[in-house]
Amino acid sequence: YQYLSRYKRKQDLDNFIFIHERTEGTEKDCLKLLLEFCGKHNPSWTELSNFTHFLSFQLSKCEKSVFCSPAAGKDFKGF
Repeated sequence: YQYLSRYKRKQDLDNFIFIHERTEGTEKDCLKLLLEFCGKHNPSWTELSNFTHFLSFQLSKCEKSVFCSPAAGKDFKGF
């Protein structure tokens, strides 16, 4: 939710650090955002679950990637 809400508001994600303990938005806000970005019209709970697991996996890999680190940000702006 933290990434998707910032992406939707066109905020810079290059320096954003996900904090697991921080809660943002409501359950309703989160569900609306997931439905918007899922890419399926009227998705099932399984499809939403698959989408969130895949997104979480990809974002986790991105956070750990040297190419997406603040040090590389100068050379790969927006990457």
